[in-house]
Amino acid sequence: MYKNFSELKKNITRHSQNSTLKKIKIALLGDTATQFLNVALKGTAINEGFEFEIFEADFGQISRQIFDPASEYYEFNADFTIVFESSHKLLNQYYKSYDPHVKFAEDKINHIEKLYETIQSRSKSRVIYCNFPIIDNQIFGNFSNKVESSFVFQQNKLNHLLNDQLAIKKDNFFVVDLSSIQNKYGRDFMFSPNIYVNTEMVLSLNVLPIVSHYIVGIISSLEGKFKKCLILDLDNTTWGGIIGDDGLEKIQIGSLGIGKAFSEFQYWIKTLQKRGIILAVCSKNDEDKAKEPFEKHPDMVIKLDDISVFVANWENKADNIRKIQHILNIGFDSMVFLDDNPFERNLVRENLPEVCVPELPEDPAEYLEYLYSLNLFETASFSENDAERTKQYQIEAERATALQNFTNVEDFLQSMNMVSDVQPFNNFSKPRVSQLTQRSNQFNLRTVRYTEQEIDDLIHSKNHFTLSFTLEDKYGDNGLICVIILEKKNAETLFINTWLMSCRVLKRGMEDFTLNKIVETAKNNGYQYIIGEYIPTAKNQMVENHYKRLGFAPHEGRWILNVSEYQPKEIYITNKN
Repeated sequence: MYKNFSELKKNITRHSQNSTLKKIKIALLGDTATQFLNVALKGTAINEGFEFEIFEADFGQISRQIFDPASEYYEFNADFTIVFESSHKLLNQYYKSYDPHVKFAEDKINHIEKLYETIQSRSKSRVIYCNFPIIDNQIFGNFSNKVESSFVFQQNKLNHLLNDQLAIKKDNFFVVDLSSIQNKYGRDFMFSPNIYVNTEMVLSLNVLPIVSHYIVGIISSLEGKFKKCLILDLDNTTWGGIIGDDGLEKIQIGSLGIGKAFSEFQYWIKTLQKRGIILAVCSKNDEDKAKEPFEKHPDMVIKLDDISVFVANWENKADNIRKIQHILNIGFDSMVFLDDNPFERNLVRENLPEVCVPELPEDPAEYLEYLYSLNLFETASFSENDAERTKQYQIEAERATALQNFTNVEDFLQSMNMVSDVQPFNNFSKPRVSQLTQRSNQFNLRTVRYTEQEIDDLIHSKNHFTLSFTLEDKYGDNGLICVIILEKKNAETLFINTWLMSCRVLKRGMEDFTLNKIVETAKNNGYQYIIGEYIPTAKNQMVENHYKRLGFAPHEGRWILNVSEYQPKEIYITNKN
């Protein structure tokens, strides 16, 4: 699924006048030549709906650009800073400073941390740092793993420290795992000695599309674009054989033969589900037959409880995926569809081009290695709430079914016994609040993304009010589903910097309940006016008339509400406290 370097280059020319792409400013700092990486990044970004404006420093200028407050780097004011330090330069540093008693990895990680902290003190740029593909210089051979001063030992330690000391502990620091790319594709594929010696370029043209895909994947995730749902075909995709023809006993799953490939495939899917990826089934089958292996086969790893939406019938799969999308209320571009049948794959691609449809290999034994290589489910955050996502979507399907039994929506809402806990942001809600700002695209009035560190700053800010909302009802708990950030503009005006909400809770009066709380906050603190703003994106058209519907009046390109004239909305949600 990766385009080659030449195709990425053509991508840039073809889309040079495309004004619909979201523009992002990228700084590219390297200790070796990065011109071709620059091109690959721009071409890959276009595939993800972005236009990268890239400031590329001369190679070898990383420290100068970062430590000099008057440098071109700071003048550029990048949204993201990509730092590419090569294993080859690292090896040269090791040779020049070799001392069996010097802690090379610790010294290097301290330098990288200093680079990061300097950037954070002078800008809001997020840092994407490339780790180090292993170079085994054979000074100690296999014994290098027992010699702490060996380069192999120190390089492995450095890669570990990048994760343990920086990526885990620093909210705005992200690691591109070049080491795993080399493990997958091989060192000879990734690096050419002749090209390096003559051009100072350490990444081959062949590997550049893969590296840029990994980097752009991190940026896309931080910009709210990522895959959140995996839709599975069943026969010869989730298990071997055809359940309707072969019967329960003869489908292939387990530890023998090709059944092993399907079982390991299911373990991978099960772990994705535990991580928070929504699972759905889209199968041409009688529903009772399709569900039978989940209920009765002893070797099935995935169970019905793991599936949020189960669709099995004889309709075309594009229409069935539309049904799944309607129930889940997520974008088609956040879906991945896996099917062994080329006809079904092409049908979905032609009818739903936004859905990602990987070209599965013919041999099921190759499914996993192929899917590993695609890095489909990149994420920039993870919280405990993610693990509850399947249950939340299953409960949402129950609510949708229950609604059909009511002729009056108000009666249905009243019957749900909805309760919301409204709190200022705190250390407990900080990860989820940050994640919602990064992931919410549809019900998001201004689409401002916040890291955990930036949320922490808001918690302690004297210039903001913050509100987080949970929602639970008789069917279950949705968790934290709404985020409000109010900015103090002057003595009488509050500006709604951020208003976002999970689409799972639409049409339950949560918008009205939230506005009541915003107005209450304004009144309690002596503010007369509330200003709202809608900034259109490719995905948030659903809230284009949000402020108008709620009674705000147009005001200098924004929307204004007079607090003293506001009449609280009728709602069917009560305060938890």
